[in-house]
Amino acid sequence: MAQRQRTHGHSPRQQEEERRLGFIIEFERDGKISPQLFDETARKVARVVAGGRREANKSTQLRRFYDELVMWHGKARQQPEQFEAYLPMIRMLKAKAAYAKGRKLVDGAFLEMLEQSIDYIDSKERLDTAKLFFEAFIGFYKLEKGD
Repeated sequence: MAQRQRTHGHSPRQQEEERRLGFIIEFERDGKISPQLFDETARKVARVVAGGRREANKSTQLRRFYDELVMWHGKARQQPEQFEAYLPMIRMLKAKAAYAKGRKLVDGAFLEMLEQSIDYIDSKERLDTAKLFFEAFIGFYKLEKGD
C-alpha cells in the first residue's frame, strides 16, 4: 500500500503554504549597496518565489505590491520632510502581504522577501534601494515564472 510521503509531519500542501525564502537578503555590504543586489540577489529571490504553486504569486498580484511601494517612493521624493509620516504606511505593506498570503494569493517566500525589504527601509535612501531591488526582482520574476 503506497502512502503519500510526508516530511516533518506536514502534508505536501502544508509544506507549499509554509514555503520560505530561506535566506537573508544582503541589501548592504560595508555600508554600501551590495554589488550583487540588483543582479544575482534579485535573480536568486525571483527563482525561489517563482518556484511555488502555480496559483500563487501571479505577476499581477506581486506588481500591486511593487506599485504601492513606488507610490510611497514618489511621495517621499516629492515631500522628503514627510518621510517619517509615510513610514508607517510603507510598513503597512507587510500586513497587506500577510492578508494576501492568508487568501493564498502569495506564498511564504514572497511574504518573507517583502518583509525583509520593508524592514530594511528606515530612510529615504533605503527606500530608494528597496524600490530598485523590488524592480529588479519583478524583472527576473517575470522571466522565471513566465506568467
